[in-house]
Amino acid sequence: MLDAHRSGTATASPRVAATELAVAVPPPSRVGFTGRCGRALVHPYVRLSLLAALLAGAAACVLAFEPQRLLAHGSPPQLGGAAAAVVFTGGYGLCTVAFVPRPLLNLAAGALFGSQLGLWTALAGTVLGAGVAFGLGRVLGQDALRPLLRGRWLKAADGQLSRHGFRSMLVARLFPGVPFWAANYCAAVSRMRWWPFLLATALGSVPNTAAYAVAGARASAPTSPAFLIAMAGIAVPALAGSVVAWRKRHHLRSR
Repeated sequence: MLDAHRSGTATASPRVAATELAVAVPPPSRVGFTGRCGRALVHPYVRLSLLAALLAGAAACVLAFEPQRLLAHGSPPQLGGAAAAVVFTGGYGLCTVAFVPRPLLNLAAGALFGSQLGLWTALAGTVLGAGVAFGLGRVLGQDALRPLLRGRWLKAADGQLSRHGFRSMLVARLFPGVPFWAANYCAAVSRMRWWPFLLATALGSVPNTAAYAVAGARASAPTSPAFLIAMAGIAVPALAGSVVAWRKRHHLRSR
């Protein structure tokens, strides 16, 4: 209601003004448990802690289930053919995320599926595991770890991966000097894009994976030409990678 003053002007009554003020100011919002969790995940160090917890849990599962038993006992008898290959591919990818060495998994792939199917199964698992690790590192770890890249070597590695991602990752996969999981998470912290990372991983992993798969398939005949060639294919890239790493290290020290 409006109160008329003697001067002829009309003003709002106190009751109407209070009602309009109550309508204009919204009540304080109540943030539920989901909202608080969402706000907490925005903080980079909370996401980094979540990544560490996930990796620790994956490593604990690997220690509990012991996937290396596949080398001695083979795949479960209820799985065969394509189903066994699909299950092995998924397990391969998860095991690489949990820091299981790829040479062990590649040998298992060759021993279980033979040279050809073992190679393709191991390659699929390699790309799957690399993609999962890259995604986890990019979403949960990049924001917290990038501000820590202050050392000369760390900055040089980050710049190399960010500017020349495909070439750098291809070299890292061809010459096995850097652990697989370390290369995955270093690439995730850098500004490397998804497709160069996955493509370089797939192409660069072929020679080493093929050598291990053949060695696993021919392990019962260690004197056969195929086994000896496979062992040479394992040793030569490792030696070449060591030489390249030593020369790069010497070059950086001389600066």
